Amino acid sequence: MKKSEGHNMTLPGFTTRDFDVFRIEGLEERMTAIQTNIQPKFEEIGQALASELSMLVGNEMHLHIARHARRKVNPPNDTWLAVAENKRGYKKHPHFQLGLFDDHLFLWLALIYELPNKAPIANRFLDHKDQLSDLPDDFVLSPDHMKKDAYFISDLSEPELTDYLTRFRDVKKAELLLGRHIKRDDPLLANGQALTAYAKETYEHLLPFYRLAMQ
Repeated sequence: MKKSEGHNMTLPGFTTRDFDVFRIEGLEERMTAIQTNIQPKFEEIGQALASELSMLVGNEMHLHIARHARRKVNPPNDTWLAVAENKRGYKKHPHFQLGLFDDHLFLWLALIYELPNKAPIANRFLDHKDQLSDLPDDFVLSPDHMKKDAYFISDLSEPELTDYLTRFRDVKKAELLLGRHIKRDDPLLANGQALTAYAKETYEHLLPFYRLAMQ
């Protein structure tokens, strides 16, 4: 089947086995399991998401899969795919992520510390922070992509939201990730088509913020 027909294929979901990869000891052993179990699924789901996002954004979007190439000792605690407008890389650009920790799957619009022009982006977000409060109640915010913790945006007071956005602007290592978490035992994850549709719907809610970031 040609790649262009990929939309007709049944997309893979994720099982407990995929999440248990992060309980495997040793860098080489865990990386082998990530490459064998998870990355082929990322390839299929990521191509479908890149295609959907290209239509939503109006520009060609490119799939990137985390390779964890710099790791020499510690095995990764999570892994992800990223979709970005830049073909060569994603870390210096606003991008969409889908990835796994051992206990949940995350869907993010990710603005991470490598982003060169954080201050003007943060200021635009501060000007539109009421729109953040309008996101559905299950949307979360994280200030650090390395940590599992995330905070329901609906639970944050206006001053707390301002604090996160100001910190993102003023602290070099600070990040801003917006999206959803899905627990590892959620039946949605086993159905690749349903999961991909849910990811697309999540990213649609985040499109106004992606556009703000890309201005």
